[in-house]
Amino acid sequence: MTKLQVRAFLYQLGGFGILFILFRFLIGSYTNLEGFWIPMTAFVIGTILSPKFQAAKTKEGEKLFMSWLFIKGVKEIG
Repeated sequence: MTKLQVRAFLYQLGGFGILFILFRFLIGSYTNLEGFWIPMTAFVIGTILSPKFQAAKTKEGEKLFMSWLFIKGVKEIG
């Protein structure tokens, strides 16, 4: 794996982790779900809402790209 692929993986893991923990707390506090359903629901919501990162090779070299449900199109990350 290249340096940008590792960075894309860590960004994606961090984004998902933050959303998962946030939604796990919110679902546990404000819904009547119990047991296994709290983390399962948080997992599904976190997976859908988290930004997606990918390293791709272009003519100028390898670059990092991000797409997200709330941003139109694909953005190049520094």
